[in-house]
Parts: sequence; C-alpha cells; structure tokens
Amino acid sequence: MHTVELPPTRIEPPAQTSGRAGAARARPVAATGSAELHAMRCLIDRVDEMFLVLLAGRRQLVRRAMALKQRAGLPARNPERERQVHDRAQAFGAKLALPNGVTRQLMELLIGDACALQGLSSSGEPTMGCSSSLHESGSPPVPGSPRAGKFLRLLPPPVRLSTPLRWTLPAPLLRVLLRSMTLRVMAGPLAAGRLDDLQGRRLGVEVTDLKLRWVVVIGTRDLHVQVPGAEAESTVRGSATDLLLLASRLEDADTLFFQRRLQLVGDTELGLLVRNLLDQLPWETIPLDVRVLLNRGARFARLARAAHQGEMIA
Repeated sequence: MHTVELPPTRIEPPAQTSGRAGAARARPVAATGSAELHAMRCLIDRVDEMFLVLLAGRRQLVRRAMALKQRAGLPARNPERERQVHDRAQAFGAKLALPNGVTRQLMELLIGDACALQGLSSSGEPTMGCSSSLHESGSPPVPGSPRAGKFLRLLPPPVRLSTPLRWTLPAPLLRVLLRSMTLRVMAGPLAAGRLDDLQGRRLGVEVTDLKLRWVVVIGTRDLHVQVPGAEAESTVRGSATDLLLLASRLEDADTLFFQRRLQLVGDTELGLLVRNLLDQLPWETIPLDVRVLLNRGARFARLARAAHQGEMIA
C-alpha cells in the first residue's frame, strides 16, 4: 500500500516581541492551540494550493484534448473513457487507502468540470447528463434536460409499482433473480472465505416504497435468498432509489444513513460488519455488466425521483 508522508515540520520559536503589537501577533497561535497545530494547518493550506495548481493544469490538458478531438471528428464525450478514468482512480485510490466514495466524488467533480469546459451542460454525472449545444431537436431527450423531465414525470413512482410488481414477479422468480445478482457481486469474498465467520447469519433488505422484503442467509461459500423470508437479524430499509444509489456506490452509505434515507434495524453490529466488508470490496472486481446495470439504473431512478419532485438536476 502506498503511503503519503508529510515533510518534516520545523517549528520556529515565536519571535521575541514586546508591547501590544507583540501580544497581538502571538495571540492567534495561542488561540488555536499549540505551535505544532498552527504549523500543521499551514501544511494543509499548502496541500490545498497544490490541489488548485493541479486542477488548473488538468483544465489546460482538457482544452488541448478538446482541440485534438475536434480535428479528428470525435465526439466531445466518451462514456467508455470516463469509466476507465473512474476504474483507474478507484484502483489507485485503494492503494492509498482512500475511501471509495471520496475518490468517486472527486472524479465526478473533475469530469463535470471537463464537461463544462467543452461547452456541455453537465449534471455532474460521469456517464450521462450532458447535452451538447449542437444537440438536434429530433434526437432523444438528454437526462436532466426539461424534455427529459416531462418524460420522466409521466412514469409512475415506485410506490405505484408495488402491486403490479407482485403480480408480474412472483416470489420464486424474484428469489432466483436476487440470488443470482447477489452471488455475482459477492463471488470474490465468498471464494476467499471472507464470509465464513458469518455462516448462518440472516441479513434483510426492505424496499419500503415497493413493499418488497427478502432475507439473505450466508451459507458455506454460498448464499441463499428467502422471499419474503424469516425474520432477519439485521435489516437495511430504504426506498428503491436510495438502495440503488447505495448498491451502485453513487452515494456514500454514511451520507444516506445520516440523512435518514436509509435505516439499519436489528443487530447493528452485524449490519455494520457487513457494510464495512462491502465498502472494502473493490468496485472493479464486480462484473462489468452488473456495474453498468446498477449504475444506469440508479442514475435513472435518481433523475426520475427529481422529476417527480420538480427538482430536475440542471
């Protein structure tokens, strides 16, 4: 694992001064704690300045890349390239022990800034949400645009889909689909034996607006899904959109729980243990088709919810 080492900090003794001016100059350091803390804050300020210098340099490179794409007749935006940028950043961030959510948010910010430089309307999304100023009126609506908002508002919210979903997706079929998806996501940890200590434990998921509930039972290098299932030891509850955002890692678990958009009930120690295990699961180890499905499904659900709330992302 790479480590980031700060340069040795030399603490200079305060200059000998007298009178009111000297007391005024000495007061800020004393008011904020020790001289060591003051020096550490100065180092943090220098790091922040380095971030801004690197950002300015990145913007210059983006402008040059824009010119090269225009000469070659290439589109302004390349979703595959953006996915590569995210995957590379996640892999490198993991080596530096950076939280996946922090790395993801930073890269989304940088990609959104690159979009703006290219004259695109960006919602901050890395793979969708931008529309070119040359967008033709006859082409499909861009997610986040007023046209897309009108279309999305025509779709029923998840709460209205709960009854039709139960009619068209019986429990046996739902059980097979959920088990298949869960096994694909957790294949790595299961094969490595990282869930062996949790054998027999029952973890529940409750989608409140769809009125769906299921329990995942951890077996010997295997998982079993019960729908609706017995009582779970620990259950995470939330709307379909928020659970998708969590599963796709488009929003951080801490944020969702802090905002009470998700709830953890039952054995909280077990729930936090599983959550930490999932947080440590490298995103790039999840099969690509599952990542694409989760990512696009979560983005679409978020845009649809914003449209119904009259708060389309600009």
